[in-house]
This record gives sequence, C-alpha cells and structure tokens, in this order.
Amino acid sequence: MDGKVFDRIEKKYLITKDDKKQVLKTIKHYMQKDGYFKSEIYNVYFDTDNFDLIVQSIDQPVFKHKLRARGYKGYDRVFLEIKTKIRGRDLNPGYKRRVMITRDDYAELVAGKRTVQELAAKSQETTNDLQIAKEVDHLIQHHNLKPKIMTIYNRESYKGDDNLRITFDENLKYDHQNLSLNQAKHGKIYFKDKRNIIMEIKAHGVLPLWLTAILSENQLYPQQFSKVGKSYEKIIKE
Repeated sequence: MDGKVFDRIEKKYLITKDDKKQVLKTIKHYMQKDGYFKSEIYNVYFDTDNFDLIVQSIDQPVFKHKLRARGYKGYDRVFLEIKTKIRGRDLNPGYKRRVMITRDDYAELVAGKRTVQELAAKSQETTNDLQIAKEVDHLIQHHNLKPKIMTIYNRESYKGDDNLRITFDENLKYDHQNLSLNQAKHGKIYFKDKRNIIMEIKAHGVLPLWLTAILSENQLYPQQFSKVGKSYEKIIKE
C-alpha cells in the first residue's frame, strides 16, 4: 500500500467462479499471495453535481482522469488518488498518483476545513508528495468536485515477477447516499449473474506467455469495465 506513483497496463476481465478456479490452478505456480492478500476496499469518487468526469470517462475520450479516496477496512489511512488514462498510447497505459492522509484528515477535507496540501504537509516526506497533493487540490477546486459515488468490494491480490499483479474483486456494491469510509456495511449489490468477479491484470509491458496461454485456453478476453462508471449507470436508472 506504500506506492505513490504508478505507470502500468491494466486489463479487466469479467469471469465466473469456475473461471477463477481455473486461473488460480496456473498462477499459483508463477505468482504468490500479495502482502495484503485479502482486503475490503472502499472507493469514494469525487465528481461534479452533474457527474461530468464519470460521463466523460464513459464516452471513452483520448484523455481522462478520475479522483478518488481509497480506504481499506481496518486501516487508518486514506489514499487520495488521481487516475489518468491516455487511449491509444503505449498499449493504453494507466497512470496513478496518490498521496496518503489519515481518516480524520479526510473528514476535514470533505468538510471543507483543510486543503490536501495542508494535510499532506503534516506527514509527507518528499516534495513529490506535496506536488501530488497540489494536483489533487487543483482538481477539486477547478471542477468543484465533491464525493459522489462509493464502490465497495472484496479483493484477493497476487504478485509475480516484473511487477505483474493479478487481483480478483468480488461482492461489488455501490452507494451514492452514504459515502462514509467508516461505514461497515452498506451499498447495493451490483452483479446479478454468474460473471460476477472482476479479474484485473496489471503489468509493465507485455504479459508473460504462461498467462496469455491460460487466458486463451479459458476464452477469457479483456473488456472495458469501470466500477464507478457501471455504478453510475445503475444509479441514474433508479
């Protein structure tokens, strides 16, 4: 959880429980459980009152970015993350920059009492941390962003060589009314069918041959799936 700047390829797959079992049979020979193998993740996405950033993202523009606060159950820190993607460049990489604050500090930020720069200055050690905090503040102020949608899910994480990571996200829920990171249970269940697991592959460069083979054998193909984008589509139909 301590990385602050990421530059990598991300591919998502919607799979069944049987698909997951088949994939795990192979990856256990090449990968190991991450240090934070199992976690419950709470993501609060910031947006305008009209959800302009999410709508823009759904339209698949050449350049898009998101701002979210990520919390982990049982962990007293919140990551403020800027996720940026440039379509059609270098295999469609994703860039993520993040700065960490406490949950109490996050409450002050949401209440409008402090800026991210002020909060980050209390504990961050490098000028890069403060630069990221400055970028977060700029996004919030420029677009008048507020917490708008939360996604909640359980994650299993595996890591391999060359920074290869595979995660399995299950029990996806969403909420746009109760956005507290301290709430233990809330949200509406997203999936209703058998393909209810989001497998995500994160890599720097091309995927290893053993991984492409298992994907091909099980006829698993990458697809566009944004947790917050799909949650927004559910919300506007309610």
